[in-house]
Formats: sequence, structure tokens, C-alpha cells
Amino acid sequence: MDDNAALRPYRIDVPQSDVDDLHDRLRRTRWPDYPSGSDWSRGVPPDYLRSLADYWREDFDWRAQEARLNEIPQYTTTIDGQDVHFFHVRSPEPGAMPLVMTHGWPSSSLEFLEVIGPLTDPTAYGGDAADAFELILPSMPGYGLSAPVSEAGWGNLFRVAQAWSELMRRLGYERYAVQATDAGAGVAGMLAMIDPQRVVGVHLTGTTAGMPFGPPLDVEEFEGEDRERAERYNAYQQDGIGYLHLQATRPQTLSYALSDSPVAQLAWIVEKFKEWTDPAAELPEDAVDRDQLLTNVSLAWFNRAGSSSAHATYEGMQAWRQILAAQDSGGHVGSSDDGEAPAGPPTGYAVFAADTTIRSVADPDGQVAHWSTFDTGGHFPAMEVPELLVEDVRTFYRPLR
Repeated sequence: MDDNAALRPYRIDVPQSDVDDLHDRLRRTRWPDYPSGSDWSRGVPPDYLRSLADYWREDFDWRAQEARLNEIPQYTTTIDGQDVHFFHVRSPEPGAMPLVMTHGWPSSSLEFLEVIGPLTDPTAYGGDAADAFELILPSMPGYGLSAPVSEAGWGNLFRVAQAWSELMRRLGYERYAVQATDAGAGVAGMLAMIDPQRVVGVHLTGTTAGMPFGPPLDVEEFEGEDRERAERYNAYQQDGIGYLHLQATRPQTLSYALSDSPVAQLAWIVEKFKEWTDPAAELPEDAVDRDQLLTNVSLAWFNRAGSSSAHATYEGMQAWRQILAAQDSGGHVGSSDDGEAPAGPPTGYAVFAADTTIRSVADPDGQVAHWSTFDTGGHFPAMEVPELLVEDVRTFYRPLR
């Protein structure tokens, strides 16, 4: 086997000098002059961020989190010149279905830690052995443990999907399931297109009601919960995509702050865990475990993934604009010769309380095989409501085994 194609066992071992440097930078933070308070309307409030930064420096135990992660079987492999990190957790149940789960921004494969046990060993969690999965949890290039990137271009989600197809081939899987959220949902959709003979189904969360840079939705066209989702989507499009504009247009300018200041990196991520989690949660740690959140932020800091994931956003938006330009010029991206989109594997959606996904928008032709809505949870269901996500994934895949 080509050395680059080898699956290399991996162990996380952040140098102590990097941990010490993080603590020193947190201690020497130059805080902005602004009246204290708890209002999030202008971004993360200084009182809250000071408190969280103090906890990160004084009480958060990186080594304990590192040890926990190193208990999970993990590997790296080189695909198209890029080192890709992935957790690979086998099931004690024979015949468990392989499931590749893909995170989004601003996250990593650490997002799925709480669902590993229930999905791989359902009987240990009161479930049915027939629902067992074997998990493959890669970090997208530029994120988490798949940073740094070897070259520009890994923000193109089609390229990531091709890498996932190759990863699953190297692992020897003839058929496999797909679950994804946020930007990972884009990877999942493309994976189903390029590997339809092996992908048995696609389960999605964390999608939105429309393209963030597109026109707002006409809320008068919707009723009930869908109207509420449309209103939230329009509010998000109006006031919530400043981060996306910046990453999609000037990622390098942003990179200096994210690479030099851990508090800048902390604020950049924590704001989204405030805005995108269950609306009933007052603070991010009311929705997700604080240490799991800070472990994700720490990996972004240690691996400078804030910068590389911002560049991935830029490249992804460039690729999207090229697709739109091709469509405007009369091209048929991803369609068959007769203009009809080829039938793909079954797709399922799980829509949580903070999500804006609307079925009539996402599924205008009624082709989605499975649609669930929940009155709790948000953009990070594997962290917020893992038990609901696990059961929905099990339900969707039962008839596809």
C-alpha cells in the first residue's frame, strides 16, 4: 500500500509549551473598553466572556479532555495530499451499519462525542442491537484535527466529498450510511451524488430555510411553525451573517485575530453557540456541555483552525458562486442529459427548535423520505439533545439496512 494511503494510528499530544502559551495569552488579554453588561445585541458581552476565559485558563483541564479523546480509536490518512483525521469506532454487534458523520462550522468531529456510545452499542443504552452502527467521524480539512491544510481548495465541498468516498473505500466499506450537519450537509449531498452505489441514505440536520445571501422569505406564504421558522430565517439573514460575510470575503484579515488571540477565537465560536442553540437556553453552556465546547475551541486554537476554516468558507462560497454562474448561463449542474436530476439515496431531515429548515422549501417536490421536527435542541443536536438525534437516525435507517 502507498504510504500516503495508509491508515495511521493517531494520538493527540499537544505540547505543554502550547498549553502554557494559551494560558499566558489568556492572562494578558487586552480587553476592549466597553460598558459591562449581559446584552448580546452587539456580540458577546464582556462580563460573560471574561468569566468564560477565566474558566478556560484556571479550571478547564485540557489534559483530562485530551486523555478522554485518546481513549477513542483514531487515525490519520493522506488523501489528495491532505492529512485527514478521523475517529473510527467499531460496534460490538456483528453486521453493524457503517455511518460516516460530518460536522459543520464552527465545529469538528468532537461534536459527535455524546452519540458514539448509543449509536455503536445500543443495547448498553437501552436500545436494540439491530440498530447498531460502526462510526467514522472525520474532521473536514482545515477543521479540528485535520488542520493545517496542505494547499488551497479544500473549502470546495465537492472535493471533501470525494475525499470521504476515498476514505470509505480505504476502510473497505461496500455500502454505508451518511449523517451530517451544517456545511457537512453539503458534503453529504455531494457524497450521495458521487457514490450512489454505496451510500444507502443521507440523514441531515442543521440546514437552513434558504441561501444566506439569497432573497428573504415571504413569511405570508407560510403558516404556524413554518412561519416562525421563516421569520427566524429572515432575522438571521438580516442580523446574523456578519461572520459569514467576513469569512466569505476577507478570511485572511480575520485570520490574524483568530491566530493571535485565544479570546478572539473563543468569542468567534461562542457567539454562534449562543445564537444557534435551543432558544430556551439563556447561555451557551445551558445548551451544551461547557467543557466539550471549550475542547472544541481549544483544538481550533492549538491547530490554528480558526484561520483555515475561515478560508474554507471563502473557498466554499467561491465554488458556490461558480455553480450559480453556470446555472445562470444555462448549464445543468448535477443533472442528467434529459435535464432531470437523477434519483439518489433516500434522504431524511431532523429539524430542531432553533433550526429554520422548512419542508416546502427544502422538499418542494415531496421527495424526502423522512422528516422529523422537535421542540427542543438547535444547530448542534449531537451536543444539545443527543438522545433525540440518536433515535431519529435509528428510525431513518431501520428500513434501509
